[in-house]
Amino acid sequence: MSSSRTPRTSGASRALGPMAAPASSAWREGDVPGGRQFLDIGPLRLEAGGRLAAVRLAYETWGTLNEAGDNAILVLHALTGDSHVTGAAGPGHPTPGWWSTLVGPGAPIDTDRYFVVAPNVLGGCQGSTGPSSSAPDGRPWGSRFPHITVRDQVAAEVRLADALGIDAWKLVIGASMGGQRVLEWGASAPDRVRGLAAIATAAQTSGDQVASFHTQLAAILADPRFAGGDYYDAPDGEGPHTGLGIARQIAHQTYRSALELDERFGRIPQGGENPLEGGRFAVQSYLDHHGDKLARRFDANSYVTLTRTMITHDLGRDRGGVEAALASITAKVLVVAVDSDRLFLPSQSERIAAGIPDAGPVRTVRSDYGHDGFLIEADQVGRIVSDFLAEQVRVQP
Repeated sequence: MSSSRTPRTSGASRALGPMAAPASSAWREGDVPGGRQFLDIGPLRLEAGGRLAAVRLAYETWGTLNEAGDNAILVLHALTGDSHVTGAAGPGHPTPGWWSTLVGPGAPIDTDRYFVVAPNVLGGCQGSTGPSSSAPDGRPWGSRFPHITVRDQVAAEVRLADALGIDAWKLVIGASMGGQRVLEWGASAPDRVRGLAAIATAAQTSGDQVASFHTQLAAILADPRFAGGDYYDAPDGEGPHTGLGIARQIAHQTYRSALELDERFGRIPQGGENPLEGGRFAVQSYLDHHGDKLARRFDANSYVTLTRTMITHDLGRDRGGVEAALASITAKVLVVAVDSDRLFLPSQSERIAAGIPDAGPVRTVRSDYGHDGFLIEADQVGRIVSDFLAEQVRVQP
């Protein structure tokens, strides 16, 4: 992959304010790599047809693989996450690790004990092959990037495991979109996993979820600056930041609970603004902030590509249905739900636990924060994961 762009060391500056953001805040060849490592896995045939001629995965690792090769844990990120699971912000990583409370020395997933691997998902924008990376002709894929699925993403991750010499993961763990890949690992590569932890996720995307994801895609596709997906040569400030920001606002409402938004913001006006004179309530300002924040650290095409993988996610496709697919999973499985989650409902976690032979009862995180509870409720999630590692996938002496 190549790029003629001027290298940069972090994400974008403000898109809609005095500092203009670049059209895309994707990591590109020539940018500071930070803790990323890279693996070229060659061509990948795709579930929907066709293939990617050359695929690269960016990933980070912590800890050491033991001689037996049986202490490896795979951590899979959610929609706008990346490989930087743990560690400080710094060159190449404009934000700190998104799960540093769970992964690190002495943490529930103890990097002094386990060899932890976190890839940037196929289709992402932080070093792995995706719409912002270079196609064989040297130009960004853009609108030409093919349709991919969760199964394609896991197929790429299986090759990463091969290259790292990992015959079977002690644990594959992820939440939300990452949890979808956790379940796909269990169904598509059962001999490669000993334990799975599926957190705040589903075995099959519901109609309600498809509807929410559709409106997010519509916001991006309707932005004239999206240009059908071919916007990478646009000047700073001229990218599809409006559409991406609105998509994030729609999504963020599903990431938090009604209780939290009501108790935190209610109908409080924002600063000196008067809603009766066209001003905003504080909750509107909050959503504007999160939309703008994402536009300066992500890529609109990757948001579209990855959201489409969630729309088409169906563990039971061509496997006799969801229950048959769940029943085929042989790993020991931890299923975790957030009680106030209105994106991935607790009932979807119940379906997963009921269908997998070696899954215990659903463990529930009590939270006022909704779906984001898997990130915010560090103590609860950490205890649940620690218990599972100790009881279900203990390192053999």
